[in-house]
Amino acid sequence: MKVAIIGTGNLGKSIAKGLIVKNAITTLYLSKRKLESIKDLEEYSGVKLTSDNKEAVINSDVIIFAVQPLQLEAILHEIRDSLTEKHILISTVTGINIPRIEEIVGKDQFIIRAMPNTAIAVGKSMTCLCSNVNGEKRIAIAEAIFNRLGTSVIIPESKMQAATVICASGIAFWMRLIRATTQGAVQLGFDAKEAQELSMQTCLGAVSLLIESGNHPEEEIDKVTTPRGCTIEGLNEMEHGGLSSSLIRGIQASFKKINSITKA
Repeated sequence: MKVAIIGTGNLGKSIAKGLIVKNAITTLYLSKRKLESIKDLEEYSGVKLTSDNKEAVINSDVIIFAVQPLQLEAILHEIRDSLTEKHILISTVTGINIPRIEEIVGKDQFIIRAMPNTAIAVGKSMTCLCSNVNGEKRIAIAEAIFNRLGTSVIIPESKMQAATVICASGIAFWMRLIRATTQGAVQLGFDAKEAQELSMQTCLGAVSLLIESGNHPEEEIDKVTTPRGCTIEGLNEMEHGGLSSSLIRGIQASFKKINSITKA
């Protein structure tokens, strides 16, 4: 598969690393204005670095846009004359919808929006996908790409903003929870390295239980809470402090913010 990533910043580089590790490409063009920060990727077979977006497009079949929202429209205008009927356009850019992309490159292009998260670098991204009408013919290719880099699900475009909050911003939310439990473990006497290992592996175990069992979280919580026990004591104290409420309010605040950015 001939892939180009236009904009190899944090997310673009994470996608590139995932594609490389999973051996999902025959050639991978990485485009960025300043190439110094991605020079380390040049050592991998099939990886080519360029500051010329048109060069990347001409030599690729799948184009993944991972630029800032303010940059996307100018880049689409720049490369649209280089697009052919073979190209599949995948935008990971927040806040620019498919109709706007169609206005620039045309409705006849295969256009897909993808919302991965930075766990794509280790093949564990939760990626949400949607497409224009023509893109439905090629969305299976996008699924194949992102399923090699984690898990993907197709949703209506109307839910992409919410997906951004839950999946992309959600990485930061979960990191903060892991940090908090790590700090708690340090306070109980573990050194920082041990504390983080305990926190990370326990988080991984909890997630694995839910994925493999298909159970609701409360079913698994019931298994470790006993009458007058330490688990229910801790859970109740956290809820008194507003744990669930704070998380939900944070998610709603992020959603409100992303919608205000889109309207601006």
